[in-house]
Amino acid sequence: MPYKEKEIEKMFYSIGEVADMFQVNTSLLRFWEKEFSTILDLSKDSRGNRQYTAQDISKIRVLYNLIKEQGYTLEGALKYLKENRKEAFEKDALYTSLLKIKEQLLALKKIQTED
Repeated sequence: MPYKEKEIEKMFYSIGEVADMFQVNTSLLRFWEKEFSTILDLSKDSRGNRQYTAQDISKIRVLYNLIKEQGYTLEGALKYLKENRKEAFEKDALYTSLLKIKEQLLALKKIQTED
């Protein structure tokens, strides 16, 4: 198997970078930060800019899935997370792992078709 450089993960992402990841406006992320303050506890730099960690992005991914993909209301998503927080984040971790496996399999397939 050929050497593949390990992906370098940043410690902090800006609100613009996170908005691009989910293809949403930055205003939506700010709104979710207010509505889900018990879940999204973001740190800010010395200038007051939000700093998103990988864990924060995971939380946003769960919110995005519940609200945008499954159609929960804000109140419904909050209630679901209060009752099923551990399960929701375990599902997200599994989803992330499966995406990485998919990427690896597609890379292997591409290598095989090139030979």
